[in-house]
Amino acid sequence: MEPITPAELERAVAVTRSVEEAFTATVVGQRGLLRSLLITVMARGHLLMESVPGLAKTLSASTLARAVDASFSRIQCTPDLLPSDILGTQVFDPATTSFETRLGPVHAHFVLLDEINRSSAKTQSAMLEAMQERQTTIGGHTHLLPHPFLVLATQNPIDEEGTYVLPQAQMDRFLLKEVLDYPTPLEETEMLGRIADGTLSAPSGGPVASLDDVVFLQDVTSRVHVAESVRRYIVELVNVTRNPGAFLASETARYVEHGASPRASIAFLQTARAAAVLAGRDHVLPEDVVGLRHAVLRHRLLLTFEASAARVSPDAVVDAVFAAVPTP
Repeated sequence: MEPITPAELERAVAVTRSVEEAFTATVVGQRGLLRSLLITVMARGHLLMESVPGLAKTLSASTLARAVDASFSRIQCTPDLLPSDILGTQVFDPATTSFETRLGPVHAHFVLLDEINRSSAKTQSAMLEAMQERQTTIGGHTHLLPHPFLVLATQNPIDEEGTYVLPQAQMDRFLLKEVLDYPTPLEETEMLGRIADGTLSAPSGGPVASLDDVVFLQDVTSRVHVAESVRRYIVELVNVTRNPGAFLASETARYVEHGASPRASIAFLQTARAAAVLAGRDHVLPEDVVGLRHAVLRHRLLLTFEASAARVSPDAVVDAVFAAVPTP
């Protein structure tokens, strides 16, 4: 790989700063979500968001798409949603006595899957296949998805009626999982002010970057240097999740039923590179890995029923894992 030049790094930082300013001009708070969105885009991954309703998940996704001049589609998942409703289907045209292919809403640069756990297992599988292969097959013909392609899926943790929980193997395909919290009183006051003056209902300004800029950011991110010591650090961390009894205290180790797969190591590598670019660096520091520990691992650790009964969160177990491995 060619090293990143100072000019390329300067351009990457300028693009990300412009997108951040456009985002914060519309969305109040959610700085953690903004960082996760940028890292996911730069690392060519997909993002899973979990929160109660009304915390600006849809607004955040559409604002980011508008900022980089990307096509955006929103799919509201319901139990009766079919794979063809997402991927597309063939429709018979009587005028030509032939079938015409109509592509579904997944054929967009940024796709928001609202409440993905409300769709059936078959529909979830079809969507996740599109995420992995970045293509769809309709009537025996393959259709490539746009590039760049990003899926933002949401889950509502407080309403379980009519839901189909994502299997662990499918959760693993999301690069990051971001858990959103309520805004602070100050942020909520500012939000009301923006509603009163019409800022939220009629966001101003057009794109501040282009899809070419997004592709450029992805290329720069893939060339960020990762030292051998940092790669070993990542592998050691993931190995602790697979062998908790050998590294963690017994009261914590018993909460882990299954550790993280190699996708976790790959996710740490990719996201740490993106975090380095956001910080204006051409190399990864251990702090980049530490700062992403919850978003990378919280959905990849399968905890026991005992952990659920004791109200032990995945984030607490992740913190214990990192505490067990010395930082290089």
